[in-house]
Amino acid sequence: REKNLPWREPRGNVTFSPYYQHSGAVAGALVAAYGLLFVACVAGNALVCLTVLRSRRMRTATNTFILNLAVSDLLVGIFCMPTTLVDNLITGWPFGNAMCKMSGLVQGMSVSASVFTLVAIAVERFRCIVHPLREKLTPRKALATIAAIWALSLAIMSPSAATLTVTREERHLALDAHNVSHALYACWEAWPRAGMRRAYTAVLFAHIYAAPLALMVALYARVALKLCAAAPAAAGERVPRRKARVVHMLVAVALVFTLSWLPLWTLTLLADYGRLSERQLRLVAAYAFPLAHWLAFLNSGVNPVIYGYFNGNFRRGFREAFRAPCRAASPSARGHGRAALFGARNRVFATAAAHSSDSDAPPPPPRSGGVPAWGL
Repeated sequence: REKNLPWREPRGNVTFSPYYQHSGAVAGALVAAYGLLFVACVAGNALVCLTVLRSRRMRTATNTFILNLAVSDLLVGIFCMPTTLVDNLITGWPFGNAMCKMSGLVQGMSVSASVFTLVAIAVERFRCIVHPLREKLTPRKALATIAAIWALSLAIMSPSAATLTVTREERHLALDAHNVSHALYACWEAWPRAGMRRAYTAVLFAHIYAAPLALMVALYARVALKLCAAAPAAAGERVPRRKARVVHMLVAVALVFTLSWLPLWTLTLLADYGRLSERQLRLVAAYAFPLAHWLAFLNSGVNPVIYGYFNGNFRRGFREAFRAPCRAASPSARGHGRAALFGARNRVFATAAAHSSDSDAPPPPPRSGGVPAWGL
């Protein structure tokens, strides 16, 4: 939404605001915090994508959803973090009307796809553990579900993209450190009536936070009860433990999502429905929103850490991804060329497949031969 300015100094009929919203120390801390999180988010989720894509053993329905979650988290890191950081450092919107619409749409779709993917994972785990005799979701059906997730994300964020526009603030200028004034522009949702913006905020909160959270809690609670009630025989004890590790990993992902996004949604609803004074709005916009944004983006950066901690297949894939450049740089690897590199890689994955999988999918058969107005 339209950026709330940190302070305003009226001079006659013109109001001046500082071009830079924070002191050098605060701005440096924000740049460092966002920069480190950006690197962790992009590198970690790219590693998850690489691990899933290059191992046939990892191509299960659950891991297909995790791949989509990593892709959406990558988009959050690439498209959300830089524009949000700049928006929190300077006054106004500096990128133009096209970037206003595109940034809002991509950001909203990425976050929505992440949330809907978490729900799809919870449903898939529920079907697999609570109703194990039903037909399991195949990777092909998982891809169809992912396509529906992105279509739903586009539909729910289209009203925001349609109303987002850039306008020049009349009788309002930004003043830089050299007392040079600049025209002030704002990227905001131009709804026909003011009440429609608040209604849309409530719809987004219900559809991409409250309802998905309630559904995930209900599904994972039912899964937990099923696992606790199960009394596996000694010969089959290994399978429920493997399923329990997967569920623990996915519950951790859902819990981190809940805690990471709660502050930002609280501030967004407070700004729309709290009837804050102008001074309170300025303080919230200048200090609370940057921290809440960072915590929300932390969710995208910490997911790969959760996968590596709970899932042995991801740990092996991560280690292999780090070993491959070292082998390629060694004299022996250069001497053997591409065949030696891929041969070593295949041996690692063959060894990984021989161990117990953290997914409940059977081994593959032998073969011969993919800043919205509401607070981002």
